[in-house]
Amino acid sequence: MARNSQRNSTELRKEIARSRIEVGRDFRGLRNELDLPRKIRRSVRRQPVPWLVSAAVVVALVVMISTRKKKIYVEGKTAEKPKSKLLQAGFVLGALKIAANLIKPAVLPFLERKFGELSGQTFSPRRRV
Repeated sequence: MARNSQRNSTELRKEIARSRIEVGRDFRGLRNELDLPRKIRRSVRRQPVPWLVSAAVVVALVVMISTRKKKIYVEGKTAEKPKSKLLQAGFVLGALKIAANLIKPAVLPFLERKFGELSGQTFSPRRRV
């Protein structure tokens, strides 16, 4: 029985050593499998053209997205309101001045006749000597 237990212990130790080697091998394989930067470097070295083309496409997309103009939607204006009372008063005074200049030749003879009838004399422009 003692020999049996001794044999079992040596077999057990050998099995433990084998499993450690196997676990170490599996761990190295997993590490290589998950080493993404190393895989990318290897792929770029082996096939540089597809990587350069895809990098150029990504850069072009980023440039197109970043330089895209922003759309501004403006609501339709039915009637523009003056921004201030001063602006509104200036507009009204300008319109009155233009209207007065246009109506002046028609109104002056009419007023001369009316005031001439009231005072009994006709108005004539004074000449300066």
